[in-house]
Amino acid sequence: MINNEAVVLLSKGNISTKHIRVEFDLENLDTSGFQTGATYDELQAWVQANYGFHVTHLNIAQVKRKHGLDMRENYNLPKSEESRQPNCPEEKEKVIEEALKHFKMIES
Repeated sequence: MINNEAVVLLSKGNISTKHIRVEFDLENLDTSGFQTGATYDELQAWVQANYGFHVTHLNIAQVKRKHGLDMRENYNLPKSEESRQPNCPEEKEKVIEEALKHFKMIES
């Protein structure tokens, strides 16, 4: 169970602007739940460091899609319906799966 707590101070005073400045301290805030897994760049760097070759964002996206991982909306869509994207080579797919396992994004 997650408990969230917010404390807000409201004022009826005259405010001369439409913008309100809010300050809060992140020092004691637990941010571990904000991001799970790794970014595309972190996955690329891990593959490069451990296997010595480059994988593209497209390769990573195809493997993530195959495993049903959450993905953001793709704004870089092809201009025509007939355009094709190259499939991720099998050797790169296996390496990307190892990276996903390393970052605990999929089960071993």
